[in-house]
Amino acid sequence: MNTSIRHTLKAFAALTAAAGMLAAGAAAASAHVSVDPDDTGANGYSHLTFNVPNESPTAKTNKLEVKLPTDTPFTSVSVKPVEGWTAQVITGDLPKPVTVAGATVTKAPITVVWTADEAHQLGQNQYQAFSLSVGRLPAAGTTVVLEAAQSYNDGTVVNWNERSAEGQPEPKHPAPSFTTTAEDGAEATPAASSSPAAGASEAIERTSDATPIWGVVLGAAGFVLGAAALALVLAGRRSRSAANQQVSQ
Repeated sequence: MNTSIRHTLKAFAALTAAAGMLAAGAAAASAHVSVDPDDTGANGYSHLTFNVPNESPTAKTNKLEVKLPTDTPFTSVSVKPVEGWTAQVITGDLPKPVTVAGATVTKAPITVVWTADEAHQLGQNQYQAFSLSVGRLPAAGTTVVLEAAQSYNDGTVVNWNERSAEGQPEPKHPAPSFTTTAEDGAEATPAASSSPAAGASEAIERTSDATPIWGVVLGAAGFVLGAAALALVLAGRRSRSAANQQVSQ
């Protein structure tokens, strides 16, 4: 292998390592309590999955409390059992009467609390998923905010209640949230983009977790760099082959 190819492969290895560190950093930065709905269609029902990582190097997560919306309340809330955790759905008075599916609602589920027994508290590098079945979802375009409080067995409580502002970096403790879409079965009218680049930018902004985006970008970069390195190796081999043929002639 000639010197230029060795230098190329060393550079490729360095770039690959750097990409790996960037991916790890992106994953660490996005480790927070989040919510993943399986359906966001207005006026329908959805399964909401809360992913809760333990972020303390010394304490264990032993409780999660999620506040449900009161301005667009869910009239139906069911909890999926989690081994070692008890769940309580708390119903309370709404700040003001709300009309849901033609009916006036004054009371609704307002909080869900999960509490772990000692054997199932979340330790370092562990996470747990908590699921709810809820409905009905509010009108399309509504941002449903689900503030959460994560408690640790050393008495620490982390409140995931900060709102994200458009055009600003994600806050340190963002509140889990999602935005409803057109009712299932109804045709959604996509917003027009001024350019392909603008459309791509909007797609990235709509993504709630930055880690998958970074994974795709870094994976594509690694593929391109790998292809380039392979092309250089093959080119070097062809050059040596041509030189050998000239010598033999």
